[in-house]
Amino acid sequence: MLNQNSFFKVLVVLFMVLMCGLYALPNLYGEDNAVQISGSRNATVTAALESRITSALAEQNIPIKSVEFENEQLLIRLPDSDSQLKARDFLDRELGTDYVVAMNLAPDTPQWLEGLGGTPMKLGLDLRGGVHFLMEVDMNEAIGKSLEDAESDFRTALREEKLRYRSVNVRDGYIDIQFRDEETLDKAEFFLENRNRDLTYQEMDDLVLRARFSEQKLAEIRDYAVKQNITIIRNRVNQLGVAEPVVQKQGAERIVVQLPGIQDTAQAKEILNATATLEFRMVDQDNDVRDAIAGRVPPGSQLLYEGERPVLLDKRVVVTGNHIIDANSGVDEYGLPQVSISLDSEGGNKMSRNTRENVGKPMATVFIEYKATGERDANDKLIFERHEEVINVATIRGQFASNFQITGLDSPKEARDL
Repeated sequence: MLNQNSFFKVLVVLFMVLMCGLYALPNLYGEDNAVQISGSRNATVTAALESRITSALAEQNIPIKSVEFENEQLLIRLPDSDSQLKARDFLDRELGTDYVVAMNLAPDTPQWLEGLGGTPMKLGLDLRGGVHFLMEVDMNEAIGKSLEDAESDFRTALREEKLRYRSVNVRDGYIDIQFRDEETLDKAEFFLENRNRDLTYQEMDDLVLRARFSEQKLAEIRDYAVKQNITIIRNRVNQLGVAEPVVQKQGAERIVVQLPGIQDTAQAKEILNATATLEFRMVDQDNDVRDAIAGRVPPGSQLLYEGERPVLLDKRVVVTGNHIIDANSGVDEYGLPQVSISLDSEGGNKMSRNTRENVGKPMATVFIEYKATGERDANDKLIFERHEEVINVATIRGQFASNFQITGLDSPKEARDL
């Protein structure tokens, strides 16, 4: 009986050793140098693109180990780092700005082992190498922007209440409102305290009412600024094709970005620093878009495209993306994708005036993005080009201000990306 138990224990130990050895095998196969291709907002990776790229690389005498198409991305494995660099540079030029081309390292685990669930051990920066960024959010700018919004709101509210003031000025972390007399100051203080409880109010000399954000509101502003930047950075990290990136908050004002295995640290830094924004502009109905297509664009207009459709726009910007304080993707009452936009007070006032004066006219949403061209300047820095695209044209049905929705998007993914 004792011998049988010992034999059974030996079998269990041997089985466990074999299983551990089997699932440790992926770590012995190493990694391939690879180039990863993903589509931008207007382009998708297809089988036709795969065929085109394979043929183009063969014409350039760039050897390929294999090509894999998965999750709307193309992974091209190459035999060495020199081939990887040549392929990256060539594909950057060949594909232009419609696709994101990034160098990466791909596990060389055999398919039969992957089918059994075998994957390499996840290695962080210490074991695999890569790049570590520590970014600090500019809280002074975030708080200053909120103060400017409050200042604009004060002016509008006091004017509507017919409480006359001499001046409203944003100072270093507070707002000073100067009045003509003590009675108006007292009325304004009572009115503002009840209207906006996110600020504290204090009477100063020379008939000045000083307003500061409460500690709770300052914490909310800081928290939102960090979360907003984390979202932006995560979206940009996706362009680099990095496996298992770390983007997380550190302390109150900093963001840690870890990109294991990344090879082109300069490109990573420049892509993370790139910007994108929105503009809202009126469609030019006074001039013929066909003349613009023929090259006769009126001085005050600009020809852009919504997909393949040309749109002639007024150059004057109604509201820029700097006034957007919140944006969320979702669906409308018909189940179609939409993006809900919230503007600050100044942007809301501009939008309100514009929509009041232009009911029944079309307004366009313009997406502006700075994309890496793949080329470098004399200082070996990536060159970025400004790309403008109309993503939505809608007729103004009535007056609206700070809160509205962008509809007419092609998919929930486009709404999330926007």
